[in-house]
Amino acid sequence: MRLLKIDMHVHTLYSPDCRTGLEEILEAMDKKGLDMVAVLDHNTIEGGLKLREMAPGRVIVGEEIRTSEGEVAGLFIEETIPPGLSPEETVERIKSQGGLVYITHPFDPFRREVLRREALYRIEPLIDAIEGFNARNLLKRSNRKALRFAAERSIPVGAGSDAHTRFEIGRGYVLIEPFQGPQDFLIKLKSARIGGRKVSPLFNLFTKLYKTAKGVGR
Repeated sequence: MRLLKIDMHVHTLYSPDCRTGLEEILEAMDKKGLDMVAVLDHNTIEGGLKLREMAPGRVIVGEEIRTSEGEVAGLFIEETIPPGLSPEETVERIKSQGGLVYITHPFDPFRREVLRREALYRIEPLIDAIEGFNARNLLKRSNRKALRFAAERSIPVGAGSDAHTRFEIGRGYVLIEPFQGPQDFLIKLKSARIGGRKVSPLFNLFTKLYKTAKGVGR
């Protein structure tokens, strides 16, 4: 059976700290051999919806949502979830849409938007998947801690590039069996393989400079 190669964490120009156009993403997907991407723009699903219109069957619509205690991501959602809610309320809104609760870069000490540890443990029973490899994590041990956290709790593991530029797309991915809908995706994710390579810290610096130039405060 042919496995699907999916980058589960990509940003578009609809994120305030990214300027990658939708056509650029599709070109990068073809170049990198990606079957699908999950679009996790900050606090909006507009980019994911538009990209899905352009490439039906190749896009998982999601959102990286800034809660009152750090970021929680939703996969397979159809309505934008507003920022600033509690982690519990955010999780409830993801699940009310039939979406999956996905915790991105949970142990990266250099990101101020990481979900606070106490909040992570509070919502732990409701977590559907953990990002076990994020290509932008500066320290290898951040990914290792995420993998260990997931393994100890039998939580499925995802992987993504966290791409904020076209060059990063595909640097983190899962190889997964074809699936039908979010619950089947979650089942198949349990046996998926993750892969990827860390990107240069310069990409993080580029994003910080871009945010500063735009006066962005997420």
